[in-house]
Amino acid sequence: MMFRKPPEAAAGLITAYVQGRPVQVNAGESAAAAAMLAGLVATRYSPVSGAPRAPYCMMGICFECLMVIDGIASRQACLVPVQEGMRIEPQDGRRSLAP
Repeated sequence: MMFRKPPEAAAGLITAYVQGRPVQVNAGESAAAAAMLAGLVATRYSPVSGAPRAPYCMMGICFECLMVIDGIASRQACLVPVQEGMRIEPQDGRRSLAP
């Protein structure tokens, strides 16, 4: 696994669900960090080519980390603090405008 949390960071763990799988994440970490901790390689797929994309800048500039978070598409996962029970899913293509 590419990303691991240090042992001393075990205080304040919460559970988020990445693609339906429970992931223990430190309170205050981003949804993008939770996705990477879960081993997710692609957080979205390009609407033009279908190419897999992943978080790049982790500070809200590049928009490569767009994900579906708690049912809402096109959220910048690097800017969304993880919450207990949060549902995090990769985004396939562009966001639908239909409700």
